[in-house]
Amino acid sequence: MKKMIKTALIFAIFFANQFAFGQQNSSLNGKITDGKLPVEFVDVVLKNTADSTKIVNYTITDVSGSFSLENINAGEYLLQLKLMGYKTDIRKINFTGSPISIGTVVLKNDTNLLNTVVVNSQKKQIQKTDEGFIFNAVSNISQSGGTATDMLKNIPTVAVDAEGGITLRGKSPMILINGKNLAITNMDQIAASSIESIEIINNPTAKYDANAESGIINIKLKKNNQSGLNGAVVLGTGFGAKGRINSSVLLNHKTEKWNFGLGYDNRFAGRTKKIKADRTNYFIDDEHYIHQNRNDERKEGLQNLKFNVDFTPNERNTFSFEALGNIETQDNDETLYTSVNTSSNQFFSDNRRHSLELERSKVGELAFIYDRKFSDERKSLSGSITSSFGKHKENTDIDTYNYDQYHQQIGDAFLQRTHNYENENISNAIVNYTLPVSEKAIVETGYKGTFRFFNSDFESADFENGNYVINPLASNSFKFNEQINAVYGMLNSFTGDKENPKWKYNLGLRAENVSNTGATKNNSDRFSNNYLKLFPSASVQLNTAQNEFVKLGYSKRINRPDLDDLNPFIDITDALNPHGGNPYLKPEIVHIGELSYNKTWTNYSFSTNVFYRNAKDVIRQYAELQDNGVVLLQPRNIGNTVTYGLETIFSLKPFPFYDANISITAFHQHIDASNLTEDTVSDAFNWYGKIINNFVPWKGGKLQLIGNYNSALATAQGERIPIYNIDMGFQQKLGKGNARLGLVVTDMFNTLESGYKNTTLLFSNTRINKSDTRAVMLTFAYTFKSDFKEKLLENQFSTE
Repeated sequence: MKKMIKTALIFAIFFANQFAFGQQNSSLNGKITDGKLPVEFVDVVLKNTADSTKIVNYTITDVSGSFSLENINAGEYLLQLKLMGYKTDIRKINFTGSPISIGTVVLKNDTNLLNTVVVNSQKKQIQKTDEGFIFNAVSNISQSGGTATDMLKNIPTVAVDAEGGITLRGKSPMILINGKNLAITNMDQIAASSIESIEIINNPTAKYDANAESGIINIKLKKNNQSGLNGAVVLGTGFGAKGRINSSVLLNHKTEKWNFGLGYDNRFAGRTKKIKADRTNYFIDDEHYIHQNRNDERKEGLQNLKFNVDFTPNERNTFSFEALGNIETQDNDETLYTSVNTSSNQFFSDNRRHSLELERSKVGELAFIYDRKFSDERKSLSGSITSSFGKHKENTDIDTYNYDQYHQQIGDAFLQRTHNYENENISNAIVNYTLPVSEKAIVETGYKGTFRFFNSDFESADFENGNYVINPLASNSFKFNEQINAVYGMLNSFTGDKENPKWKYNLGLRAENVSNTGATKNNSDRFSNNYLKLFPSASVQLNTAQNEFVKLGYSKRINRPDLDDLNPFIDITDALNPHGGNPYLKPEIVHIGELSYNKTWTNYSFSTNVFYRNAKDVIRQYAELQDNGVVLLQPRNIGNTVTYGLETIFSLKPFPFYDANISITAFHQHIDASNLTEDTVSDAFNWYGKIINNFVPWKGGKLQLIGNYNSALATAQGERIPIYNIDMGFQQKLGKGNARLGLVVTDMFNTLESGYKNTTLLFSNTRINKSDTRAVMLTFAYTFKSDFKEKLLENQFSTE
């Protein structure tokens, strides 16, 4: 494995050098601001002075306001810096063959342009940042009518299995919504149409929560900041195994000091799933061979309502209020057939278990935000108070029918009822302050308090003598309270020129005090934790050129068990394979190192990261065979794990009508689980990759093809099966550009499925899940009363 990584690194460096030597050293670079903050998406156009209609080179500024033009021959040129809402800056450039920097250019506002100019510049699909990258949702047209889970499937370096499990570099990341912890934990509760961008932070600094072993995924929801009245509406319909519909509406009105926004989206769908499972219990003669088939019929409903109001009394202060409401419904009709044979393959038992599961979830979030700007743009102050409330109700009716070897019913049906009612509140108080301490150094400091309250009531009742009688052994309640107080300090510094620093440094330290308690009603499970831990982080970055850098980083992280891991209730929908939480889990402590290289050319970009992760008390799902033949699945601290691997992203635009993004992540895991049994997996190699192809077949048309492949992924006792699929999306502008028609086909060849294979000393089992992942969706989008049609319609409607 080490030889493979070494070979890959040599290839990556050789590949990058070939491009570097193939390019001329001559370049033109600079940075654009509005006098306070960097300005992104400025059109940077270089024209021939002899013929001003001839464009010699073109680019747009990135998130830091920087730009770079390469391969420019000696001569005189006109440089135009253009962006809607600002006066165009035009200047002559006399290029002699040596690199030129125009320094920092301050664009001046031009309010007259706001009502007359339509923006034509487009966001890049992926924007590289110092901490990872930002994937702009406007570039993804293959998930219309989908959810955040669907969109994450098509983001480089992110792996999503067919059940919606999300991982970065083989581990579950921390997922934030608008930079905050919310009660929304299921990414299927967020419609893709409401997402503006998704930020991937691979190795977070001390500024971020330490509870992010593999990184952070920050989902930013749309918020319009354009002047005047703007609106958009989207309608979609389609089918998989059953019909699906979705719609979105956005309204926004902005004046000089006020900004009001209102958005609503929904998605309704019928879904199906088939599950096939086989298990062999080696040392149980009666229940030796178990074969199961399950058929699910599900109805899903999702509705989101968003409201925001911003008040800017002056150019220094902004006060914001945001509210989000979410309603999710699921009606799941499951039928499970189970046949059991003896070790001699003779009939032992046969039954059919039917369950009707009705789920209702409601989530509401309120946020108050304050931002303060200063005359020195490096100085800033921000604060926010957020509170998120979640209510979840799940009621299930279960009936079980037993049959003899001739498939004749034995006795009456056994009837059961269960309910699980959950209430959750998560509140955050955040303050961040940035202060320049010298011309080349900035100190960042802040506080974050997270307060979580959770209670769950689980009840199971059996039908006896004409009434449902509560089973006290299977019924309980669970309460969990947690408070996390964190402070951090960080020093950012550089050497060299301000616009083009040679070295960049980051040193940080985060302190987190965690206090939590959990207990069941009958005190069968009770725990309490109170600990203070320090989490240092450091990085050093060498900018070898305007668009090339090498970075080395280290951080210490923690992976605290989430509520699903801690909740002790046992789900008995499948009586032979129940699953539940483990309230006695310890958090993982992780040390992470990373070496990265990034290079950008005019039409190409290349990024590669070598990472190392050493984790103690790793949390994994663990299956244990009980004396009664039942396999109980619970999370356990399985031991220590060392992971090292390589992650590469390559973007290219070789032709005006085509661009692509290719990403590959490969890693090796060494697992020391000697604290459990000897039948755990000790070594495993995993990799996954995807390619995103974008075509412009004709004016106003866009075609996107995305291919995904995830290799088999190691688990504690076996592996998950490999998964692969291809999605397609197409959009066509209609009329004058204020309408679009879109066609989406997900999982075109119906190949996406999930499952696992386990082999232990006591049993072996396989499980394959196949949902109706292939679907066709048709969407129509229209904007009204807006001078920003292009922006509002991107990815159904954009709110740039």
